[in-house]
Amino acid sequence: MIEVLAKLGHGPMFLAGEVLECVITFTHPLSASSTSASSEMLAWASAQIHCQFHASENRVALPPSDGSKHDVQAENETVFVPNRGERGQCILSTPPKILFWYLRLDPGESKSYSYCETLPDNGPPSFWGQSVKYVYKLTIGCQRVNSPIKLLRVPFRVLVLHGLKDYQFPQDEAVAPSNPFLEEEEGLKKDSRLADLATELLMVATSRRSLHLYNISNTRGKVGTFCIFKTVYKIGEDVIGTFNFSEGDIPCLQFSVSLQTEESIQEEFQRRRGQPVSFTVHARHQESCLHTAQSSFSLPIPLSSTPGFTTNIVSLKWRLHFEFVTSGESAGTCLVRGSQSEAVTWTGVEQMEVDTFSWDLPIKVLPTNPILASYVSQFSSTNSITI
Repeated sequence: MIEVLAKLGHGPMFLAGEVLECVITFTHPLSASSTSASSEMLAWASAQIHCQFHASENRVALPPSDGSKHDVQAENETVFVPNRGERGQCILSTPPKILFWYLRLDPGESKSYSYCETLPDNGPPSFWGQSVKYVYKLTIGCQRVNSPIKLLRVPFRVLVLHGLKDYQFPQDEAVAPSNPFLEEEEGLKKDSRLADLATELLMVATSRRSLHLYNISNTRGKVGTFCIFKTVYKIGEDVIGTFNFSEGDIPCLQFSVSLQTEESIQEEFQRRRGQPVSFTVHARHQESCLHTAQSSFSLPIPLSSTPGFTTNIVSLKWRLHFEFVTSGESAGTCLVRGSQSEAVTWTGVEQMEVDTFSWDLPIKVLPTNPILASYVSQFSSTNSITI
């Protein structure tokens, strides 16, 4: 028996273009019955990154795939196929890297190997939608002598920030800040600078503030105004907005604001022409606001959500969805006097004519620092199997 343990170096979240580092350890556990003659032999081990695409057959019409399906690993098969047995299509993969040939482990002995690979910057982000899914995995294949291949799959998330791949790093490395007491490999230095650049670009894009005012009106008149200071956010931020109903002509009884994503399939891949888009609600605020002059809301963008993106098959956009309930009567008739005595009691009317209408405000949601998003990731940095 051999235990295979894979541990990601910087958590299960990465930016496209970063270097994924994984330490793979092979251990022959020491047991009471183990002897020096009971050594274990592994023929080979290899690792590869791939992105698997899944589509709902009811919503997405894909062209037939050219690749044949491999659902069963033959007993004598020695070809490393990372996505063997996986559903969907493999749309992106890195070249496989061999970790070793013929490894012998004595009882209690272990060997570790380091796997490093730059994540492709031309792929989609990780996404679990109602119509499609993009799933990234690091697959480690190993085979004991005269035994079938075993696969250890390590899932992780990829965030895509457009503009990073077009950035040219300075040629003069002498002017770049560095630590003279640390020896860094060139790839790791560039990877660190890539993460710093992404953080800087995100800060610049999401820190710009300007007042956006919108008049809220229906067919009968003005209800109020809505104010928001920016429309570009990072995942993990809060979307904050305020309402002013004091200048409205139509009383607003209730409002709700939903933070939603809109998942739409490109027209050429739609199962039915004109099929509706899919909406997902990530946060919602609802409030009764009769006789309220001002109000506000704060909706958090979950760190586990996916920033907006577009591929040749699907498009994901973010928006704020507003719903308003207004009175069909004037503000003065909303309350009636319940008693003519010295102590006056006011009660609400039992019935009221109301109007409802909705409004959508598009916003832009960008990635965030992958280290921050790793804290809430559903994936583990450590995965293992026994072969």
